[in-house]
Amino acid sequence: MLSRIAESLFWIGRYLERADDTARILDIYLQQVLEDAAVEQMACRAMFDVMGRLIPEDDSEVGVSQVLQLLAYDRKAPSSITGALVAARLNARSARDSVSSEMWEALNLTFLDLNEQRRRAERVGAHRFFQWVRERSSLASGVADSTMSRDEGWLFFDLGRNIERVDMTARLITTRAAGGSSGPSWTTLLRACGANEAYLRTYRGRVADRTAAEFLLLDRLFPRSMFFALSRAEECISLLDRSAQGRVGTEDAARRYLGRARTGLEFRGVEEMLSDLPGHLESIQSACAVATSALGTRYFPHAVIEWVGKGA
Repeated sequence: MLSRIAESLFWIGRYLERADDTARILDIYLQQVLEDAAVEQMACRAMFDVMGRLIPEDDSEVGVSQVLQLLAYDRKAPSSITGALVAARLNARSARDSVSSEMWEALNLTFLDLNEQRRRAERVGAHRFFQWVRERSSLASGVADSTMSRDEGWLFFDLGRNIERVDMTARLITTRAAGGSSGPSWTTLLRACGANEAYLRTYRGRVADRTAAEFLLLDRLFPRSMFFALSRAEECISLLDRSAQGRVGTEDAARRYLGRARTGLEFRGVEEMLSDLPGHLESIQSACAVATSALGTRYFPHAVIEWVGKGA
């Protein structure tokens, strides 16, 4: 497969997941502001911090309008919802021969409807926009699941999706630590991940902080848990790497970084993770960023695209 096509499929997976998860995170924070307007400044600043975006210097006060403009509606920033969806469609156009017609139509129709959905959000509220983003992202990912052959193209798409899922789930859980006692509850985080019903079926009781954290961090069966997504990303890299069956270790740098992050989760356990949750989550996000750079160097060396972090 051409490196250009592999890169496009990788980033389609990442951008779709980024749009979906950013919508979930913003929805949590804006619901928090609606419930208690006094926390608007703190919640909005925490939102910029969690998402790795600099607060505009010319704004003495940061409010919901700035959050929506920069993290939801900015077309030029791939870290915003709209920017991610535009970038996903652009990459699909570059890999038009490798994506199905149904997938292209899902991404193109989403792109064409963005302006109307933004105008609608200004009339009825941003929650409807976030709901629409989640539905369209899920549709595009579901179409990819059902129409793409499980070949190298699929592996790059799924690899990108799972690396992004690890990073964004870490950001979502960070909102709990960043907000302190006024941050979103674990029940809210479970609902944001679409995990609440799966959690209740698994633990058969009310939500407790320890078991909710365990479910989102370590569960082996739930696809949005960090352990599951890291394991799946490792599996994709292993299948792509035809030299992975050697007798000593692995030569793939990206797989080593993700493997260390996975084993750090698996063998620390939930109690140790909770003792320094922000620090552990930051190390996992760093592993995802370095693994992405390593993948770019190996498979598509002409350009390495990274998440633009705080201070960049």
